[in-house]
Amino acid sequence: MYEIFHKSRRYNSYKGKVRKVASNRVNRRFMTSVPLQKLVTDFTEFKCLKDEKLYLSPIMDLYNSEIIAFKIAKRPTLDIALEPLTEAISRIERHAPYRTTIHSDQGWHYQHHAWINCLKEHGIYQSMFRKGNCLDNSPMENFFGLLKQEMYYGQDKMSFSDLKCRIENYIHFYNNDRIKVKLSGLSPVNYRKQAT
Repeated sequence: MYEIFHKSRRYNSYKGKVRKVASNRVNRRFMTSVPLQKLVTDFTEFKCLKDEKLYLSPIMDLYNSEIIAFKIAKRPTLDIALEPLTEAISRIERHAPYRTTIHSDQGWHYQHHAWINCLKEHGIYQSMFRKGNCLDNSPMENFFGLLKQEMYYGQDKMSFSDLKCRIENYIHFYNNDRIKVKLSGLSPVNYRKQAT
């Protein structure tokens, strides 16, 4: 008999103050009319069959709520944060008209010297929200809520590979097909394309 999913949990990467915590540059000002000006990132955790876990680390562009990069892994290593950042940077370097700010929690991944140095190297501002205040990152929390509700609420637990495939498919659907009222009834990708 399979267990039923009713809860997954937000991954808590906070391990105390590892390095200097960046200021909250975004400060709940989530609106922007400029692509790639404000990005948000975070982690979430899913439970799979056989007591396995799946970790998802996406980066969202606040201009159109598009997930511009993400990584799925079995463990919350540093690479799960750095790989999407590298992917986002390649897009930023090609298309960002202004300097980018990336907003995250105070988790150890985002206090790590490799993360900080990568941002500095590419001229990206770092912003961190206050510890324990999910409203400071509500666009990403909203995405996680939609993902979990629309993709598997009440479904049987899945294997890691099945869940990974479902999440990848959902992100493609979310970016390309899921319309948003705030985007004039367009999907994130269609909104971006219409603006160019």
